Amino acid sequence: MRARRLRAGLRGWGGVGAMAAVCALALAWILLLPLARPHGAGGAPAGDGGQTARATQARAGSCTDADAQNRSLPPSAAEGATVRAIKERGYLSVGVDQNSYRWGYLNPNNASGALEGFDIDLAHRIARDLLGDADKVQFRAIPTNERVPAIRSGRVDMVVRTMTITCDRLEQVAFSAPYFLTGQQVLAPRTSAVTGYDGSLAGRRICSAEGSTAYDHLSADKKSGRLPASTDISTTVPNQLDCLVRLQLGECDAVVTDGALAASQAAQDPTVALKGDTFTREYYGVAMKLGADDLVRRVNRVLEDYRKDGGWKASYDKWLSPTLGKDSESATPPAASYR
Repeated sequence: MRARRLRAGLRGWGGVGAMAAVCALALAWILLLPLARPHGAGGAPAGDGGQTARATQARAGSCTDADAQNRSLPPSAAEGATVRAIKERGYLSVGVDQNSYRWGYLNPNNASGALEGFDIDLAHRIARDLLGDADKVQFRAIPTNERVPAIRSGRVDMVVRTMTITCDRLEQVAFSAPYFLTGQQVLAPRTSAVTGYDGSLAGRRICSAEGSTAYDHLSADKKSGRLPASTDISTTVPNQLDCLVRLQLGECDAVVTDGALAASQAAQDPTVALKGDTFTREYYGVAMKLGADDLVRRVNRVLEDYRKDGGWKASYDKWLSPTLGKDSESATPPAASYR
């Protein structure tokens, strides 16, 4: 089943007008997705068949965020109830972003209007392994703050959407082994006096996405005193890209988000720039439902192959090297360590 395409009428990414158009398109796209819905498909994605979610990954009490990425299940090609249900249905349902430049986005200069990006490549690769056809995937646009609920409710089989593996999230969803290394960073107007995640944020209005690790760090660091008490972190948005729009409109002074996403946003708008270095070390993982052990193991096998056969590197070079650089620490896939 080939994905249905949405025509894109935007021209270019820079500036407030383009960003506002992208956000308007995002609202329409949420209503139009899925892109690919096979004939006769009517049910929600299969989860664990109604079974009680098993404690397949370490609980927060024995977990630290420094090693949360090392708590996934070893890879396997064995099929269980979750994988069989996906095969019987005939397509993989994946929650993705549609407005994160070079990660998962609608390219306004691509007449086909197809979703593109690093995360989109990975979703197609998983579908190819599970179903023998990279296009047997149903994409659903998921806001940042809806990623966990979408998995737990069974709206999607998995989320491939720049989602950091943390101990708190391991309580709610299962994760694959890590597929990308990143860290939190500050984005601000190029002419701003903000210098990074430091005292220069005093009295500044900081924007972050609801349900993001960025907001978690901002909240914790303000309570601990790492951030100045006068830093205003009250500006939160459902989708991370909305922070860039707020920044362009002068409704906030800086954005805190993953450095990989911030670099892509700086590429979209030359009036903003990264400020300072990343101040955390984090890993993205594919998120799935607790108890879907066979799917977690299968995705980990896909990731092993993706790293070994050059697929990961080819995708990085195509999408992320222009913004992060070929020599970045993120340019090498993170090694997997299983529990």
